[in-house]
Amino acid sequence: MSKIDDSSWCPTLLTPLNTRINEWQGKRIWLIGASSGIGAALAAAFLHLGAQVVLSARRAPQLERIAAPHTNALILPFDVQDEQAWASSHQQIQNRLGGLDLIMFCAAKYQPERSWDVRGSDAADTLQINLQSVYQGLANILPDMMQQGSGGIAIIASVAGYVGLPNASVYGPSKAALINLSELLYLDLHPKNINVYLVNPGFVKTELTAKNTFFMPALQSPEQAAIAIIKGMQQGQFEIHFPRRFTRLLKFLQILPYRWRFALFDRVFNQPGQA
Repeated sequence: MSKIDDSSWCPTLLTPLNTRINEWQGKRIWLIGASSGIGAALAAAFLHLGAQVVLSARRAPQLERIAAPHTNALILPFDVQDEQAWASSHQQIQNRLGGLDLIMFCAAKYQPERSWDVRGSDAADTLQINLQSVYQGLANILPDMMQQGSGGIAIIASVAGYVGLPNASVYGPSKAALINLSELLYLDLHPKNINVYLVNPGFVKTELTAKNTFFMPALQSPEQAAIAIIKGMQQGQFEIHFPRRFTRLLKFLQILPYRWRFALFDRVFNQPGQA
């Protein structure tokens, strides 16, 4: 029996899925949802590293406060649900910066609710912000990024998209869709020299998680999240998930047979007195 030549596939297993980023100075970065939470922490970190950062969100005063100490910041407030505002903001960036090296989709809406609490209009609003706005952004930036022949797209999903969890009746499915979208974007865009990053945080202390009334294991600060995300991009990772002691547990739950998983969740979430 002849020896298998593994020289053709072993390097592939060891090579980062994305290009490593060794220097942030001068990188042109557009942060969507930069007024609070992970987006705000990323904005502060990238500005400190010398990147040219465009900060976008609906709340202009918060953006101004983050950008105030920095000459390398550009503020473009707009509503991610406004299709025309996407086109206008992107054109301003093209005019000012000549292109983008990275866009990060951080905007999100979350309401803890069981399935019987969901209201159609609220669900539509959550899906519009969490999912549809990403498609709006991609439709605007991808043609120029592909023509440029380089760049990166980072999508902030969540470990809530790994498995169906109570209290995330709309948020969870929207994040599961972002995970799926990130995977297919990588397959489409990697051959075109465009990096795609899927970010799946665990619990991070933000305005959104402040709505939770239950214990949140391995809770991290937005600053810790920003450090983990930037480190992951510097290492060329595709999926950046953290904190590992928590996310690995959820990844294990993903592979459990449904019978075992449902029985476990029933014991945790459906105890008497929990509604």
